This record gives sequence, structure tokens and C-alpha cells, in this order.
Amino acid sequence: MANIQQELEKRILVIDGAMGTMIQRHKLQEADYRGERFKNWHVDVKGNNDLLCITQPEIIIGIHLQYLEAGADIIETNTFSSTTIAMADYEMQEFAYELNIAAAKCAREAVKRYYSNLKSEIRNQKFVAGSIGPLNKTLSLSPDVNNPGYRALTFDEAATAYYEQIKGLVEGGVDLILIETIFDTLNAKAAIFAAKKFFRESGKELPIMISGTITDASGRTLSGQTLEAFYISVAHANPLSVGLNCALGAQEMRSHIEELSQIASCYTSAYPNAGLPNAMGEYDEQPHQTAHFIEDWAKEGFVNIVGGCCGTTPDHIKHIAEQVKNVQPRKLPVVEETL
Repeated sequence: MANIQQELEKRILVIDGAMGTMIQRHKLQEADYRGERFKNWHVDVKGNNDLLCITQPEIIIGIHLQYLEAGADIIETNTFSSTTIAMADYEMQEFAYELNIAAAKCAREAVKRYYSNLKSEIRNQKFVAGSIGPLNKTLSLSPDVNNPGYRALTFDEAATAYYEQIKGLVEGGVDLILIETIFDTLNAKAAIFAAKKFFRESGKELPIMISGTITDASGRTLSGQTLEAFYISVAHANPLSVGLNCALGAQEMRSHIEELSQIASCYTSAYPNAGLPNAMGEYDEQPHQTAHFIEDWAKEGFVNIVGGCCGTTPDHIKHIAEQVKNVQPRKLPVVEETL
């Protein structure tokens, strides 16, 4: 299998778009989410998108396939919430490990089908990234406004949950680990810790991609870090790439991506939302608009990996892939080691 670093030297890679946006198009009901296996589950599971990897795998494989056909080089597993901590919302903690294996297999199957459908001899390498979301509990902030010292979760609990997720993803066959949509860097550190521990114990090491979220115009993460502080606090992981995704549209993200491209000694990634949501929470930015912003970043030499987050579709990814295919990727800077 080709090395992703070799590919990144040659071209800008494209990561897929939103999974949730595409699942919504199927207008699934409670019974669809439950499938046969969870027909009599004691709590409602509608909205548990990760469960579809087990109950409706064809839908998930189909969405992956649409992104591959649109030009995505990297597809993300449908495992944003596949930890024991997030699955507790549906009382499905015991299925977390299985969900990750199932999701990785869905993505691998989509890649297999993509290759078998190919008419041309030109085969770009496709990669599966195991998606690790930020958890619905945070390690840096108290959920209780009257008790700022309280935490709903300990570091060890987060790391244990992430370890199980990473084990399932790797055993299911992913090529990369993607720790994404980070709004609390301490959660991300728990995921990095879990990944490194798993690599040591299993003897199998995969590249790690890290992607944070700048939540508003302040240019900070939700837990209060500036972009530079965020980068410095995860750089010890020796990631393949560090980038930004979610929360902002491409227009609002530009200055942050520019800043990151100047400080990161690794590859940089960016997958913004399709603009900012409207009053109904929907995304209106058209594929050609998103692609235009991203093409601009590519030409300025800011990025190595681009794609879309909330509200983006295979059409957005197709336009983005088209616009960056002939643009040279960002060259890695020589960063001086100074304190």
C-alpha cells in the first residue's frame, strides 16, 4: 500500500464531506435505526447515526462511495460518537467496540467497490481514516456553573474509552487515526495518549491526523486556547497533519488556516462547513462557493489536505477536488527549534 506521506508530497489530498448531512437525506425513522437486531431496544435510538454501521450498512457504504466517486482521497469512518461515553446517551456502551469495527469495514467495503467500478487504469490511492470525535463531556470545563472545579469525566476514563475505540478501528482496517473537531485539547490529549498506548501494545502504528475547532471570531477553541497554543500542545504527538474543521465556514476560517500554515512543521488540513448555518440551522453555501475559497487557500500555499464538514455533500467535494487538483501542495517549512 502506498504511503500517505508520498502522496502528500505530490498533491493536495481531498478528505470527504459531512456524513450527517447525507444520512438526513434518507429521512430514516426509528424503525430504520433499530433494524432487526435492536427492534426491541428499551430506549429510542433515532439520531444515533453511528448505529447505522450495524443496522443499515448499505446506506453508510453508499455514502462513502459517493464521496470516493466525487474525488475524495480520504474517507472518514462513521464513528464520531462511537465511544462508551457518547453511546451512554442510548444506553449502548457495550456496543462501542463493535460499532468501530463495523464502521471501518463499511469504509473498506466502499473502497473495494470503488476500485471494482473504476473504468480507467489510473488509480489514486484511497485511505480510510478512523474518525474519533470530541466526546459529549469535557475534561477542561465544568458542566456545573456553580461548581467550577467539578468534572463529569476523568482523564483516565476518557483515555480508556478512546483506547477501546482505537482498537476497534484498527482491527476493522483503518489506515489513519483522525482525532477531529477538538474543542477541548485535554480530550484530544486523552485520545493521543490512548492511540500511542495502543500502538505500543499492539506493535502496529498508524499516522495520526489532528483537527481542532475554532469556535468563533475570537480565534480560540471552546476551552479558551489560541490556535498557536493548541498546535503547540498537540505537537508532541508527531502528527501527520494538524488542521481545523467545523464551526466556521471557509470565509471565516481563512485567517486561521493561514496562521496555522506558518507555524505547523507537519502537513496542514482544513475542512470547513458549507458556510455558517442560517436561521433554520441549514447550510446554504453552494459547492462552487466553498470550492472557490479553498482553491484560494491552496494557491496561497496554506494547505495539504482539504475537504468539507457540516452541510457539505459529494457535490461540494467534487468541486473542491476539481479546483485543487493542479495546485501544488504546501511545502513543509523548516521550523527552528528554539525555546
